[in-house]
Amino acid sequence: MSRPPFPPFTEQTARQKVRMAEDAWNSRDPVKVSLAYTPDSVWRNRSAFFQGRDAIVEFLTLKWQRELDYRLIKDLHAFAGNRIAVRFRYEWRDADGRWWRSYGNENWDFDGAGLMQRREASINDIPIAGEERRFHWAAPGPRPDTVPGLDNTPF
Repeated sequence: MSRPPFPPFTEQTARQKVRMAEDAWNSRDPVKVSLAYTPDSVWRNRSAFFQGRDAIVEFLTLKWQRELDYRLIKDLHAFAGNRIAVRFRYEWRDADGRWWRSYGNENWDFDGAGLMQRREASINDIPIAGEERRFHWAAPGPRPDTVPGLDNTPF
């Protein structure tokens, strides 16, 4: 199995890879998301460490059961060879109806077939009022092209 675009990345192909990841995560489909990773992909997400697609599916299933109305934007930060660095922001609400905005950075390493073999994510959450939300597109589903990325938005 392969997943173009393939490394080494150009700015254009790195941006394409980031948007593809954003769209997949906004689908909130753990199996679909897991297929972008190698079968033995290694993850660090916050303080959780795990490996493999089955673990990815389990992790994402639980994540989207807790993080309701999830909407995500990812932007390219840097790239070189088979690596991409991403910054992201997402909004979600908990089961009690409280809204949160999560900020983070990811480092991605890809194999030659374009599958992610390593993902390391650092994430911070802040509570927000419902009227402070910025991400309002229909979900689940991709961010519309009319909604800008993070480059020109304040924290």
